[in-house]
Amino acid sequence: MAKFDIALLNLMGNSNIGVYLYATDKYVIIPEGLEEKEKEVISEILQVDIIEAQVGGSRLIGVLVAGNSNGLLLGSTVRDDEITKLKKELDINIEVLPSKNNAVGNLIAANDKAALVYPSLEKESIKIIQDVLGVEAVARPIAGITTVGSVLVVTNKGGLVHPDATEEEVRFLEELFKVPVLTGTVNFGVSFVRTGIVANSYGALVGGETRGPEIARIQMALGGGINE
Repeated sequence: MAKFDIALLNLMGNSNIGVYLYATDKYVIIPEGLEEKEKEVISEILQVDIIEAQVGGSRLIGVLVAGNSNGLLLGSTVRDDEITKLKKELDINIEVLPSKNNAVGNLIAANDKAALVYPSLEKESIKIIQDVLGVEAVARPIAGITTVGSVLVVTNKGGLVHPDATEEEVRFLEELFKVPVLTGTVNFGVSFVRTGIVANSYGALVGGETRGPEIARIQMALGGGINE
């Protein structure tokens, strides 16, 4: 089995690192102005190129973007110069999602096989998601929560989902994304796992309040070690 490392990380004084970072198997987007030691940890664990950016002048990259190795979707507050910079740095499809809700990171969970999206997303937006990411997009809630991007971390290797997800929902996610999925938490009991985890097939960064049993569960779910 390929090596899969996990590291604890806080950014800007808090453990909700998922609101600041976004990663795939090809790249990780980080806000401008992080310390060098923070960038070193991110690079060492995720093992992909780091892209420094802003979206709409904000550092909340993880909230305002979503995508996979094929493409990147941006919230509607993004500025033209920010789009130009991202297109210069990334050789992938990049589009603005014309949704009334610009927090696209909360609306979409995707890997290179599929996307799960906010149930009330406009048909036009769902088509754009499918075209940009090159995958099927399915709209449904998980654990009764419609902001599916906040309750699920999924890579090309595995997934971790809100602990209230039912067995049926876990099976559905496994069939959709073609990876094993477990329920779990981060940052000492936080159910909205995306807020505290940034991961790809090579490793995972977790918020600094994450405890040993949670780390073991995350390692099992995202590191390809599930044997349940």
